[in-house]
Amino acid sequence: VVIAGESGTAHVIGTTGLAPEHISRIDKAARHAVVIRAGNMSLGVNLLAVLVRQAARALAAADWDIEVLEMHHRHKVDAPSGTALLLGEAAAEGRGIALGQNSVKVRDGHTGPREPGSIGFATLRGGSVVGEHSVLLAGEGETVELSHRATDRTIFARGAVRAALWARGQKPGFYSMLDVLGLADR
Repeated sequence: VVIAGESGTAHVIGTTGLAPEHISRIDKAARHAVVIRAGNMSLGVNLLAVLVRQAARALAAADWDIEVLEMHHRHKVDAPSGTALLLGEAAAEGRGIALGQNSVKVRDGHTGPREPGSIGFATLRGGSVVGEHSVLLAGEGETVELSHRATDRTIFARGAVRAALWARGQKPGFYSMLDVLGLADR
């Protein structure tokens, strides 16, 4: 990563679950090169994250619960997925809270009432599902559902190509798919 960064080569990184030392290397590369990193390269998922952040900001935590529901194929090994976490982070940002201290990723047995303001995750695995993600905002008497369904893995490649093309002519630095889409709060 560092050698490619020093040469000015643009980086498009869609890998999740990176260790802190990997992120440190990516940050070093961004001093000399354009680095675009996202937990998901799908244009639709990144648009969904913006909508989730806006909805979470608009709907008061005291009155609206948030649940992130995701389903993937039976061979997926991580749960919740990087995309589900990306959407949870967007909801947390909208609420002005830290996801790590306000998420519920496991419910089993007698759990007691829902903690106000928490962000829940539900994970499903089965078949050959590429990826389905929904964010439910549930209030008294109404529910808002924002969702995305990936039916073909080529969407990730198309997003990565769009990011690489966008990278041409950009100044060295760290960017996200929101920058590529023109939706970043910069």
